[in-house]
Parts: sequence; C-alpha cells; structure tokens
Amino acid sequence: MQDLTKGSITGHIMSMAVFIGMGMIFQTLYLLVDLYFVSRLGSAAIAGVSAAGVSSFLIMGASQMIAVGAMSLIAQAVGRKDHEDANLVSGQALSLSLLFSALTLLLGYTVGAMAATAVSADAATAADAHAYLYSFLPSLALMFPTAALGSALRGAGVVQPTMILQTLTVILNAILAPVLIAGWGTGHPLGVAGAGLATTIAVAVGAVGLWIIFPRVQDFIKIKANTVEPRLKQWGRIVGIGLPSAAEFVLMFVIFGVVYVVIRGFGTHAQAGFGVGMRIMQSIFLPVMAVAFAAAPVAGQNFGAGRADRVRMTFRDAAIISTVLMFLLTLFAQWRAETLLAPFTSDAQALAYAADYLHIASWNFVASGVIFTCSSMFQGLGDTRPSLLASGSRLFTFAAPALYLAGRPGLTLHTVWLMSVASVYLQMCISLFMLRLQLRKKLKDLKSIEAAPVAAPAPG
Repeated sequence: MQDLTKGSITGHIMSMAVFIGMGMIFQTLYLLVDLYFVSRLGSAAIAGVSAAGVSSFLIMGASQMIAVGAMSLIAQAVGRKDHEDANLVSGQALSLSLLFSALTLLLGYTVGAMAATAVSADAATAADAHAYLYSFLPSLALMFPTAALGSALRGAGVVQPTMILQTLTVILNAILAPVLIAGWGTGHPLGVAGAGLATTIAVAVGAVGLWIIFPRVQDFIKIKANTVEPRLKQWGRIVGIGLPSAAEFVLMFVIFGVVYVVIRGFGTHAQAGFGVGMRIMQSIFLPVMAVAFAAAPVAGQNFGAGRADRVRMTFRDAAIISTVLMFLLTLFAQWRAETLLAPFTSDAQALAYAADYLHIASWNFVASGVIFTCSSMFQGLGDTRPSLLASGSRLFTFAAPALYLAGRPGLTLHTVWLMSVASVYLQMCISLFMLRLQLRKKLKDLKSIEAAPVAAPAPG
C-alpha cells in the first residue's frame, strides 16, 4: 500500500501517472495493433471494427461502474486505515464483476450484434463487424474481474505491477495479431475475426496474471471467501458510486451512435476516417487520462483521512498538469495530424475525413483535460452524479441538434465536428461549477476536523 495522505501531491500524481499512463498506452496498443493489420484488409474492415467498437462502450461503461465504485470506497478505506472495509469492498467488487461477465456474453452475442448491424453503412461492413465482435466479446467479459482487481490496487496506490502485466499482454497481442489476422506462419488468415481473437487470448493471460500477483504486490487488502459471497447491501454501495460513471459510458455510446447515424449518409470512407481519427484521438488523450486516474485515489485517500487542504491541492495540481499537457497536444495535432493518421489507412478519402476530424476535434483537448480532472475528483469524493449531469448536457447541445440536421441539404461533417467541440466546452463549464459546489459541501465538515485543537495536557 502507498500512503497518499503524506508527501508531495504533485509527486504522488506524477509518479502514479507515469505507470498508469504507460499501462494505458500499452492497453491502447491493443487497438492500434489490430487497427494496423485490419487496415490492410480495406475500408469495409476498418469501418466494421469501428462499428463493433461502438457496442463495446456499453461493456466498458458497466466495468467502469465496478471499477470506479470500488476504487473510491477502497481509497477512502485506505485513508482511514480501515482494513476490514477495504477487504469487504474488494471481495464484493469481484463477485459483482463475475455476474456482469456472464451478462456480457449473453447480451453481447444478441443485442450487441444487432447494434453493430444498425450502425454499419452496408452489408460488407456489418459482416466484418459481426466477425470481429464475436471473437472480441470474451475479452470484454474478462474486463470486469480485471477492472475489479485493478481498481482495488489503484485505490491502495499500487499501479506499477499492473502496468508491467499490461505491457506483457500487449506484447503477446502484437505477436498474435499478424499470425491470426494475416496468417503469418500459418497460411490461414482469419481477418477481422483474428483481430478479436488475438485480443481475447492476450486479455485472458493478463487476467490470470493479475489474480496471481494481487496478494504478492500489497498486503493491505486480502480477498477471502467470506468477502466474495454476494451481499446486496455492499453491491449497492459500489453501484451507488459507480453507476453514474457507467451511465457516462452509455452516453458516450449514444453520442458515438449518433455520429455514426449522421455520417452514414457520407459513405464507408467517412465512417472509416472517423474510426481512425477517433482511435488516434483516444491515444492522444492517454497522458491526461493517466493524470486523472492518478488524481482520483489521491483525492480519495485524503478525503478518507479528513485532509480537506490536500483534496483541494489535488485538483489544483492535476488541473494545471492536464491543461499544460493538452495545450501541447493541441499544437501537435494541428501541426502533424496527417502524420499521426497515415500509418493506419492507405485510403486517401478516409485519410482526408480523418484529418479534418482530428484538426477540428483537437480544439477541445484542453476542455477535455479539465473534464477528466473534474471527473477524477468526483470519484475521489465518492459522488459521481455531477459528472454524469455534465456529460448528459451533450445530449441537448450536440446529439439532438446533429440528429435534427442529419440528411438535410448543406450539412457537412465539418459542421458536425464544430458542434461537438462547442458542446465539450459547455460540458467543461458545467463540470467546474458542479465541482465547486461539491468541494464546498463535502469538505465543510473536514475543515472542522482539521481545525479542532488538540487538548492540552492537564497540569501537574
């Protein structure tokens, strides 16, 4: 366990962010390795994988519900030095994750397949979307227990072992991708289905490895049989905090679904270009997302320990770091967008669509960094509802207007992307306002704890 209630706030954020960021970079390489080899199969294959990826947002959201709820409660328990509660939350997060793994397989092969078809531009794209989704789904099911164990470690301030394990699994995925997708060494290429299968095998190896190392890299949390036995009250604690975060991913699913509906009329090249541009933008966000992921347990432990001053400093330091990083990344995206995109598509039309998307979307990088930071603070404070309210604003400021304009004469993708940028800045303003209210409310009692004078010893 790492005690985040003492020492430099910036030091804690940066040291954890380095390892979290490296882990996230390698995690994203799963997608980029697949995308590289899939891109050799043509625009229909790229669009199909991207369409199937939209369905995965629902699964990612559900896993976030467990991860965020567990991390918040465990971080606060660690800050209070409450072993019993940390053990109980960890065990209940694991049992809840197994339930969702089963539901993922059941719903993914039914509802998920229909969703992939609905957002595909044509029959060829739909066929590739199905092939990828069917082989990729087991990896999504494994996301739940992996998230439960990983969030427990993050709440305890332990991130390095997880990063190392993720690195090894990405290396395995990189080895398997050309073998399964292109048939290197076997002569039996599986195409997009091989991309999903490579990821599933690598994730399975990583999940087993995480279970093995969990008790070996920290001694504060112990998962025992009696803590794993389902307890609805404890599930409610986790879901109560994590559900708004899960709902945010559902909103992302809705918004990306709206984008696919809007751009479907522009053809497969437009869908492929957006798919590539979106993947690259997600990769660009990794450094700031790492800072946000690191800030959450720092805020959580200090909130649990009653350190209001350090909670505020966590937001200040994380916000400054995020803003500087995002400003630099904005400049780079404006300067070299085509360089980032070219390795992932040889289709000139898809590349043009992707470049236009990234050039415009990069103007919301700074706002997105602030939003990530606010979201991490809400997680640390144990109330993620304000973050959901801020995200929900985009349904009215972007999704609804985009659907209204879809198919109307004169609508261009350039206009759609500008509308998206404006909606992100409005979301940032709402997030900042809600965080200010939360800090006043949540830290009010902590001030009195810190300010309470220590009783002087009796004379004599």
